[in-house]
Amino acid sequence: MISSVKSKHISNSSALVNTLQELGVDSVFGYPGAAVLSVYNELADNNFIEHYLVRHEQAAVHAAEGYARVSGKTGVVLVTSGPGFTNTVTGIANAFADSTPLVILVGDVSENYNDEKIFQNIDIESIVKPCCKEVFKLKKGDDIVKIINTAFLTANSEVKGPVVVILPRNILEADFNNSSFVNNFNQDKVEIIESDIDKIFNEIKMANKPLFLLGGGCIDYAVEIETLISKFQIPVISTLMGIGVYPSENNLYLGMIGLNGTEIANKALNECDLLISLGVAFSDRSTCKKKNFFENLKIINVNIESSNRNIYMELISDVGSVVRKLSEYEINKSYNRWLLELDLYKSEFILPESLSQKLSSSIVLKTISEYTKYYEPIVVTDVGQHQMLTAQFFNFNKPRKFITSGGLGTMGFGLPAAMGANIAKSENLILNITGDGSFQMNLQELATCREHNIPIKVIIMNNGYLGMVRQLQEKIYSRCYQVEMTNPDFVKIAEAYDLMAIRIKSIEELIPALEKAINHNGTVILDVIIDSFENI
Repeated sequence: MISSVKSKHISNSSALVNTLQELGVDSVFGYPGAAVLSVYNELADNNFIEHYLVRHEQAAVHAAEGYARVSGKTGVVLVTSGPGFTNTVTGIANAFADSTPLVILVGDVSENYNDEKIFQNIDIESIVKPCCKEVFKLKKGDDIVKIINTAFLTANSEVKGPVVVILPRNILEADFNNSSFVNNFNQDKVEIIESDIDKIFNEIKMANKPLFLLGGGCIDYAVEIETLISKFQIPVISTLMGIGVYPSENNLYLGMIGLNGTEIANKALNECDLLISLGVAFSDRSTCKKKNFFENLKIINVNIESSNRNIYMELISDVGSVVRKLSEYEINKSYNRWLLELDLYKSEFILPESLSQKLSSSIVLKTISEYTKYYEPIVVTDVGQHQMLTAQFFNFNKPRKFITSGGLGTMGFGLPAAMGANIAKSENLILNITGDGSFQMNLQELATCREHNIPIKVIIMNNGYLGMVRQLQEKIYSRCYQVEMTNPDFVKIAEAYDLMAIRIKSIEELIPALEKAINHNGTVILDVIIDSFENI
């Protein structure tokens, strides 16, 4: 791409906004301050890019991540210097952990004063460097068009992730020099060796109990993966981040593995004699922290970067290239005995009924899943028991329908991420399933929802506890401390923001409330009072 930014009489801020438009950016999530007011001045005159004023900078990054993960585009954040930047760090770390492409534009104090004790001066690069892909700092004489283009390319190359661009105030306000930037960025592609594909196929043919494991690195290759698995008729499991890549309702899909995975998925993982892993990072939650996980399993791992594990065979490649090559092979072997064995396991694993007379999150989430499946909703969760139960009880038959904080486990992610999801796909029903603890981390974004009439449906699983922490404390330490929560009245909070809210105390009230919420053209909060001591 040759930049069309040519005028001699514009500022670097103007060139920045023009470049964002050329890159197809239609939404920016931010919070203004003195260091970036020149950029905001240019945005005010731009009819293509919509700016969404959040109420906290952390929420801006989460919203951009929700937007990016649903749309497949790059999320963009604009914040000011000092605390404006430091408030974004949790969001940036979350996007880094989950490999989400973002470009975070951060204002900074004027370059001339950087070495002095000046208001809002902070070493941005040193703080953020460990939790993002790369940091670019605009210096005097730099081509801002080139830097912004390079930032977007970096965010989307190899393992995707957040990139931070530091923008000193005096340089933003300075005149722009004509750019002759030409995009010569060529990402090195790893050549697939045909013999490697042959070896993978031969291993699959020799196996009696092969199993596919899908991770977050598969998100862009769902169609190719479904074609391959349907052709080979091999069962499938997934990590938390791989949910939705393969249709959950397909009989070959067994569920999520790991500490909070389904019993049948973990059973299949233990019983298989060959694991074909696609786009998986092998986190401790997936491996259940087993030291012998890689010793006891024959694993073929395909990923864009090395796992640095002692794995039987590892192929460094994008998943799509390998899957497409494998799909060209004809397999004449049946795995019916293995599939029948798994079907028998399925029939043995019956979820226990709750003995409590109180409303359980399991029943609530199963009911919501069944009632809303016609809408094929995008479901955004926070972190905790509700997150794991949503992963188990909802059927996600397409990618980019289940948005959650996987690698970092950030409470407060859900509400702003759901806002971003709605901005990306306003035609979809967006459900934000959250806990009473997580919801209170970023509930100020209800104001953003009200201002922009963002019609997400927020379902609070209100048990008066930090449920996951309480469960761990009971299991490991015999008693629980400091996790019982004295909550505010969430219905009154919603009303204070001029939003609809409904409190639900029984299963009979749930479906009428859901129907009312879905039919309402605006944000709705469902405050669901559930059993305080339910474990998962």
